[in-house]
Amino acid sequence: MITITDTKSLEAAMGSLENATYVTVDTEFKRTNTYWPILCLIQIAGPDEAYIIDPLVDGIDLASFYALMANRDVLKVFHASRQDLEIFFHENGELPHPVFDTQIAAMVCGFGDSVGYETLVNQLANQQIDKSSRFTDWSRRPLSKQQLNYAIGDVTHLRVIYEQLADKLGNNGRAEWLREEMDDLENPATYVTPPEEAWLRLKTRSNNRRFLALVRAIAAWREETAQKSDIPRNRIMRDDLIMELAAHPPGNVEEMKAVKNIPKQAVSPRNGMPNLLNAIAAAKKLPQDQQPEARKQKKLPRGIGPTVDLLKVLLKQKCEAEGVAQKLIANVADLELLAADDNADIAALRGWRREVFGSDALELKSGKLALSVRQNKIQVTKL
Repeated sequence: MITITDTKSLEAAMGSLENATYVTVDTEFKRTNTYWPILCLIQIAGPDEAYIIDPLVDGIDLASFYALMANRDVLKVFHASRQDLEIFFHENGELPHPVFDTQIAAMVCGFGDSVGYETLVNQLANQQIDKSSRFTDWSRRPLSKQQLNYAIGDVTHLRVIYEQLADKLGNNGRAEWLREEMDDLENPATYVTPPEEAWLRLKTRSNNRRFLALVRAIAAWREETAQKSDIPRNRIMRDDLIMELAAHPPGNVEEMKAVKNIPKQAVSPRNGMPNLLNAIAAAKKLPQDQQPEARKQKKLPRGIGPTVDLLKVLLKQKCEAEGVAQKLIANVADLELLAADDNADIAALRGWRREVFGSDALELKSGKLALSVRQNKIQVTKL
């Protein structure tokens, strides 16, 4: 393990990895008092060497690291990569390519839903993880040798895990299944939260379109303010206050000040922050055809429950037989849509998922397939 704290050493280390077929990568970060995660440590290893990069050192230039992340001849291996990729996208404006996520690969290979790193270390690398440094504040310096050893283990064990999973995917012919999943992780849109869409994550208490227009405007103001000021969104304004302002929108500064727990940014925007009163006023003036409609839950036919239950049994049986995690194929909401509609717009009816489950699910619905129990195991029989 080599710890890197200067640009010249980093450039030399990244140069030693540029001809590797793959590198394993992990990060340590802090996201307590900020909207954006603070990158505190980068761990990276090739087949033979391993490095810890300290991005908090004054003056260190990470350009050579990001150049390696962009090198399409080098596979970047992560475990549960979404947060790591989000950090790199925010810091550098680009995503690593290509990516191999061992958590998803393990789900494809039958290790269960959202399998943890520790489980794979135990089962595939035959090692135990020292948990004593798990709750380290990675922004503090200096870091102890024990903490650094804990951090580097996240990429050294990952080499063994990757190689074994890659072999399994080669043997079972499922490499393309994983590739489909990686396409979403490598899509920049996955890591962008447009402020105007922030309201979609909220639970609204009314379907009134004017009310929803105000919720959308206020939530967009909160999201943009949180991003620009780098403060967690709920520290700017809690969800219940958004609903209160949408129900009783203030029309001037004095009315705004009278609202309990109103944040100072809402009353006195500065340094390029958006103006909440202007956003509220604009939302009030929107014509109805520009106001959002309530997100309607698709009404399912009555009596559909038993069909959903049968599909759950079939899904479990097929996933156990094929050695693939159920979560990758369908969730309960997907099964409800499938029970109601043979042409439901769900992933389970497309690509490899249709081959594993979707086709049989449609045959079960149409009476061409039956389920039975034999020796305490579910049997699938074509009729």
